[in-house]
Amino acid sequence: MLYTVECSYNDPESEEAWNEFYSLEKLPSLVSVTGFSTSQRFRALKPGCPVYLAIHTVNDAKVITSDEYRLKGGGNFSLWQANITDWHRNLYECEYPAPAVSSEEILLFSSQPISFIETELGYRALEMQASGLDKFPERRVAYILERENGVQVARAILDAYLYEPLTSQLQNSVKANQRRKP
Repeated sequence: MLYTVECSYNDPESEEAWNEFYSLEKLPSLVSVTGFSTSQRFRALKPGCPVYLAIHTVNDAKVITSDEYRLKGGGNFSLWQANITDWHRNLYECEYPAPAVSSEEILLFSSQPISFIETELGYRALEMQASGLDKFPERRVAYILERENGVQVARAILDAYLYEPLTSQLQNSVKANQRRKP
């Protein structure tokens, strides 16, 4: 299951400090919550969508209502809360965990599959169906594209959101250690 948080930020004077807090403190704290597997942050590359996006892989919907989640800052941005706008949270059913997006790649979100990206360019779609929280958009399709030519392709698609990674994908150390055991 994927947990997404989207928002914009309306105070340019404190935005750098907010991004530092979110990327260096909040994100590592959230990925340490029992039931979180991965977390990664993104920034929009074109207008028409919230500027920031965080994608987390979680075990189930109960994770984001847990005491541990709240204690580690889930749903709370402290002194930055007043400057956060266009805030949306969603839970999506998805066959796979959130893919890691490298600095050499971009993330494209669309409400529908984009056939030429799959058939002509050979990229695989990650289909997501809303199952909790805002439940909007109800359906999303994600593609991880190579940055070099993906930006030009993606900018031509009108209803697509386009993001670059702000952080590398963080992994819950408990999950990472479990995967290493024989």
